[in-house]
Amino acid sequence: MSTRAAVRLPATSGGPRLAVVGIPADRRVGLFQDAVRAAGLPAARTVSWPEVLRGEAVFLPGETVRVDSPGEDAEVDRLLRGGDDPTRVEGSARWYARFTAAVHEVARAAASAGAVLLDGPRDIGVMFDKRLCHGVLDTAGVPVPDSPTSGSGAAPVRGWTDVRRLMAEHRMPRVFVKPAHGSSASGVMAVETAGRGRIRAATSVERDGEGRLFNSLRVRHLTTEGEVAALVDALAPDGLHIERWLPKASQRGRAADLRVVVVAGRATHAVVRTSRSPMTNLHLGGARGDLDGARASVEAAGGSWKAALAVCEQAAACFPDTLCVGVDLLPATGWRRFAVGEVNAFGDLLPGLTGLPGSGAEGLDTYGAQIAAVLASSPPSARPEDDRRRTGPTSDDRTRNDRVIDTP
Repeated sequence: MSTRAAVRLPATSGGPRLAVVGIPADRRVGLFQDAVRAAGLPAARTVSWPEVLRGEAVFLPGETVRVDSPGEDAEVDRLLRGGDDPTRVEGSARWYARFTAAVHEVARAAASAGAVLLDGPRDIGVMFDKRLCHGVLDTAGVPVPDSPTSGSGAAPVRGWTDVRRLMAEHRMPRVFVKPAHGSSASGVMAVETAGRGRIRAATSVERDGEGRLFNSLRVRHLTTEGEVAALVDALAPDGLHIERWLPKASQRGRAADLRVVVVAGRATHAVVRTSRSPMTNLHLGGARGDLDGARASVEAAGGSWKAALAVCEQAAACFPDTLCVGVDLLPATGWRRFAVGEVNAFGDLLPGLTGLPGSGAEGLDTYGAQIAAVLASSPPSARPEDDRRRTGPTSDDRTRNDRVIDTP
């Protein structure tokens, strides 16, 4: 059950004072600021990631602090990864170590100043390690794809030889091989046996003439085991996670899954993502699908849309110190059963998407729903007069929702 319902923010005249850790020119920060203004609140004070990473970040007493993505800023990538090109794939383990240390420093500085953090540093650290995240979800009873690398006790994957062995031992002819600390499908490979011992894979990774690995905006196909092995071996030093490749439901002949945003314990937004490739990420050529059609398919198959959203809420409850997460929900063929692929700390970038009917976030985008939740946790004297009637997930809503999740 989320502890977020117990948070009470300091009373301040004119509403809570907000700060956001992010890249000032990034559209994520811009969309958050739009939501802040729409709620009648003063603009959030921006603390830049370069300030954080140089040890110069300052927080103020009574501030409510949101931690946002460090994005693809070249200076931030250099400070985190040690490289000079945000499209590079290598160095994700170094990025993870420096990023999580920086998040913990944000938490320390905020607590020292008497500020309230909306994103738990431990939660973020787990979500950015696919092995840990999968293990936490599995232990909590959240349906997830089978994985031989789940949890903190799994042996590291040293290269293609290990991947090939694990595929055979666990009878997984089709797997996703993922960098442990990647995001946005960076470095992900969809690997499958193709009969007579042949191996092939789909990936967005490209290698230049010097052997360096880069993320591409197109999915390419590797058709020989030698190509697959070389790429896996190049990715392995940063850590790899392996999951069974579950057959997905389809919509209009395209593979489909869902990104569901959960705010304060309640599923508020959802989008269907469809693709002709195994990766449905929108930046890799995926497209938004028909959400009403997906819901109708679930109900027609004898499933429950409410139960599908409850799976996402159950996954979000594994990260009780974080206000908002994005859950990747994988519908099985036939739209009746679901599994959770990943939980994303910064999975709310869905411009123009408004809240689900009955979610309490109707008419609000993902950022507006988070502001509404912050206001709902504020003392009445701290809320702008114009927004006291604003809809949004409340403490009572979250309590009712938790009871739904716990129902067998």
